[in-house]
Amino acid sequence: MKQIIDQIVSLLQQGITAIFRFVELVWQWSFGQMLAIFQSDWQALPVWKIAVLALVVIAIVYVLYKGFFQLWAAAEQIFKAFVELLMVLVSILPYVLIAGLIAAAGSYVIQHVNI
Repeated sequence: MKQIIDQIVSLLQQGITAIFRFVELVWQWSFGQMLAIFQSDWQALPVWKIAVLALVVIAIVYVLYKGFFQLWAAAEQIFKAFVELLMVLVSILPYVLIAGLIAAAGSYVIQHVNI
């Protein structure tokens, strides 16, 4: 049973690692593209390209604004879920304690009581 649980945990760790690597790759590429657009030689561009550049900058700001608030909402949900998890763990402590006491009493009877 322990081996199955270890394999499941290992699989979850590998999956999470792969997801974070992909996210990191997307972030690096995206920010590289954004830096490239901001490093354009604005003074040498014709007026129509400056207008396109301004539209691109506005679109980037808008998309990052939307993404920030989605990230903020997700962080709030994660925090709430973590607090709920802690509350559940604390609420089951009496049951775990009772199970431990039952196991201790049973172990004592098995090892020390001779009839």
